Amino acid sequence: MSPRLARVLLVSFGAAAAVDLVSVAAGFDPGHTLAKPLLMPLLAAHVAACGGPRLLVAALLFGWGGDTLLLSDADPAFLAGMASFAAGHACYLALFARAPRARGTWLVAAYAVALIATVALLWPGLPAGLRVPVAGYSLLLTAMAYGATRLGPVGGLGGALFMLSDTLIATGVADWPQLPRPDFWIMLTYIAAQFLLVKGVLGTLGARPATTAAYGGTPSATP
Repeated sequence: MSPRLARVLLVSFGAAAAVDLVSVAAGFDPGHTLAKPLLMPLLAAHVAACGGPRLLVAALLFGWGGDTLLLSDADPAFLAGMASFAAGHACYLALFARAPRARGTWLVAAYAVALIATVALLWPGLPAGLRVPVAGYSLLLTAMAYGATRLGPVGGLGGALFMLSDTLIATGVADWPQLPRPDFWIMLTYIAAQFLLVKGVLGTLGARPATTAAYGGTPSATP
């Protein structure tokens, strides 16, 4: 664990996020193309420097894969990016299983209603070849967002924002009316989501011990 390095990496992540958001808001594509692929590697490196779970690092790196692929507008790149994000959600779900169970069965109903309503509303506007993949991805995304409530309010908000960010992407694919500068709102909610999920995981599950026991001890590092 390297607290100083972790702080430097977190500040670097914040700087890359600022460059990306300003670039998107200003319509400066080169800035977005440069900054976006830096976001998740910097955040993953911060987690590693904090001694965080390797599954969290993997989730962020799968997010980086999705970020990079979605820089292209081609349908194959969109599907590959969605698959990379799906792998990240699977990592998150495996990680959340180690946290205390979420309280309140109303949350299950709320997320189930959100999933069904979103898929039903988007379905007619989606290209035929994307309907089933988007529906399957939405199910996994919703499960991840619900699972994030195990991390408390911070992680729960992160999961909800991730769901919002991806829903904004889906409305664009379905040709719904968009807010001005839709990419700005997508990136803002996405960056905040990943950061809050990291804070929630590190705050709830903690970090790996820096040393092992002195006499015959074994490391208790979280994989």
